[in-house]
Amino acid sequence: MNEAAARLRVTEIFHSLQGEGLAVGERTAFVRLTGCPLRCRYCDSAYAFGGGTRLSIPAILEQVAAYQVRHVCVTGGEPLAQPACRALLTALCDAGHLVSLETAGALDLTGVDPRVVKVMDLKTPGSGEVHRNRYENLALLTPQDQIKIVLCDEADYRWAVAQVHARGLDRYGTVLFSAAAGELAPAQLADWILRDRLPVRLQVQLHKLLWGDAPGR
Repeated sequence: MNEAAARLRVTEIFHSLQGEGLAVGERTAFVRLTGCPLRCRYCDSAYAFGGGTRLSIPAILEQVAAYQVRHVCVTGGEPLAQPACRALLTALCDAGHLVSLETAGALDLTGVDPRVVKVMDLKTPGSGEVHRNRYENLALLTPQDQIKIVLCDEADYRWAVAQVHARGLDRYGTVLFSAAAGELAPAQLADWILRDRLPVRLQVQLHKLLWGDAPGR
């Protein structure tokens, strides 16, 4: 794809602290692309489902460069729903950034630049989108990548534990368990993880602790 000609619909580009995953706390530029084919019940970025501004890849790189950060997170919506996303990821890597991709795991990860850290969801029954999981993507993950599971209740937790054991999820990357905001207490999830001695990491969303649900934070 011609990077100079490619354009993407962008909801927002902003500067914040990474609130999730292994880079939590790092100063990061976020590129939130518009559009998502999923409708998870607990989605906190539904404002990115439509609208957005069409920007070229050089224009996106210019805005990111203004923040003077090493870490860049491409998120959504679902970034891979836009074909030019892969070209954007490569361009960001070529510019010297440490790039992560937050993806719902329902679309094919083939062709994502190997320098990109993939943070891939597995959707639980409580999300309402468990049938969209593309388990073939697990084979495309590397040890630098992360598998995120957002849990709504104890039934979701039991489902996730079964996935960890049956599929050996920790063999594919770091497994992150996160409590859906307002639905499951993080302390309860922590107690379950300790009780069951799981090979996973508890994730608490730092940005929500600091700023709540404010967009662009």
